[in-house]
Amino acid sequence: MKAVYLLGLIGTGIQASLTPAMHMQEAEALGFRHVYRLIDLTELRLGVEALPDLLTAAERMGFNGLNITHPCKQLVLPLLHELSDDARAIGAVNTVVFKEGKRIGHNTDASGFAAAFRRGLPDARLDRVVQFGAGGAGCAVANAALGLGVGCLTLVDTDAARAADLAASLCARFGPGRARVCGDLAEAVGAADGLINATPLGMAKYPGQAVPDTMLRAGHWVSDIVYFPLETALLAGARAKGCRVLSGGGMAVFQAVDAFRLFTGQSPSADRMLAHFAQLTAA
Repeated sequence: MKAVYLLGLIGTGIQASLTPAMHMQEAEALGFRHVYRLIDLTELRLGVEALPDLLTAAERMGFNGLNITHPCKQLVLPLLHELSDDARAIGAVNTVVFKEGKRIGHNTDASGFAAAFRRGLPDARLDRVVQFGAGGAGCAVANAALGLGVGCLTLVDTDAARAADLAASLCARFGPGRARVCGDLAEAVGAADGLINATPLGMAKYPGQAVPDTMLRAGHWVSDIVYFPLETALLAGARAKGCRVLSGGGMAVFQAVDAFRLFTGQSPSADRMLAHFAQLTAA
């Protein structure tokens, strides 16, 4: 009899997520089974205040783990018993494993972004980078960016205090001067080697783009963590300017690869999951 893992994803507006399909197909390829459910706060007409009850319900129903997405990656922290070192340093969780009566939080967004970046933009200049977004995903991506060797990361967020808190956390972890809050956006973008969108802007639910096309130039590389749609308005505008671009697809796959390993203790095939993701997005 095949081993069965019961998993779920909690977030808002997640009906287009490809995470369930990636997990379920890879499990089949490895000879067991994933039952993966979307727990969409929008569809359930619930607010984030329902998060404690949803975690308790998942535990009681025998879930093996949950993925956590916008806007719950930081809100879930006080509801957990343990955090991995990365999750604690980043201050955000996207993967919760239920084990021996404990809820253990991990962050595979950071490792997923790093793996995708090394694969998609392996020789990109990293002296100065501007990142838009300092929320749950932004915290993970910022830590990954500095881990990849970004010299100075300039943070832009609608919540200035949140950006300042993240910059302070990054400087404490990676060294003074490695991160700062943006003062003059045009000046920061003009001096940057690359730009990262770590906001939900560009998703069908959140139309728009973090940086206007008028600020882009051919020398920039542009990375977006949004993957539905795969070609966001930001990436389309960047391509038109001659920028090198990296979609959110790679991060989506590699974070799922790492989460799969945490849920099951088995190593999935990243190449197979990338190929499956390509099939899903081509359909």
